Amino acid sequence: MNQNSDSYRIVLADDHVLIRHGIKNIIIQDESLEIVGEVGDGDELLHCLEEGEADLLILDISMPKVSGIDLAEVVKKKFPLMKVLMLTMHKNKQFFYGAMSAGADGYLIKSDSDEELLLAINKIRDGRTYISPYLADDFTEDVLNAYRNQETSPFKGLTKREKQILGLVVDGYTSKDMAKKLNLSPRTVDHHRSNLLKKFKMKNSVDLVNYAVRNGYVAVE
Repeated sequence: MNQNSDSYRIVLADDHVLIRHGIKNIIIQDESLEIVGEVGDGDELLHCLEEGEADLLILDISMPKVSGIDLAEVVKKKFPLMKVLMLTMHKNKQFFYGAMSAGADGYLIKSDSDEELLLAINKIRDGRTYISPYLADDFTEDVLNAYRNQETSPFKGLTKREKQILGLVVDGYTSKDMAKKLNLSPRTVDHHRSNLLKKFKMKNSVDLVNYAVRNGYVAVE
């Protein structure tokens, strides 16, 4: 596709071809928008973004291999000017919190209308944050900024292994069960758990779980 320098360039990332086709049919209604790439998984996505320029990524939260939330965080680090609109069927607030913590600029529910998709794109294009009407009444810009701020979102500072351990702690796994699931020694698991308590300044695992749930942490498989 020939690129128009005046157009707003969009990449679609969804593993369902029919979903991508439907989004494209909506987007082409606006002549100022241009689809410059479409992919079905995380590996394809990173390759696509490295090969060409884009302004906005429309990203399904439930991607194969790597979750959309993890991909959003990677994209934001590698392409800091890239805008990210999360597209999902999940109306659960914890998924929303996770997406915002990863740096997403918008959160659109798949059951939203065609007009809502175009509204979301144009709002993000104007430098604002978009939230689906299903969730918008529950959040303010101050709340969103808090989740994007490194100092108020300690989850961003966790290693991949620490995120795994924290997710299993929240799910109620014992250290023995974690060790078996992750193929680690119980001592290594306990070391990670101890580090998590120190990072979050918590006295015990119960306090850690309560903090994680209260602050919208969610581990997405």
